[in-house]
Amino acid sequence: MMWGPDGWWWGWLVMVGFWVVIVLLVVWAVRGSGRNDHSDRADRSSAERTLDERFARGEIDVDEYEARREALHHPA
Repeated sequence: MMWGPDGWWWGWLVMVGFWVVIVLLVVWAVRGSGRNDHSDRADRSSAERTLDERFARGEIDVDEYEARREALHHPA
């Protein structure tokens, strides 16, 4: 039987498995929330690089460059 002297370890195994799953879910949730912030920063720095390149090539003037850079740093 499962509850006899040879089968009690199943209960411990289930309990340990439960806590492992809980810990993994918490780690996954914490890392997932951090990625959103990081991806926003990566997108912003990529946008800033593109803006800098367009300004360096002369595609946009100083006023447009400053306006777009301000919009990147302080979105509406």
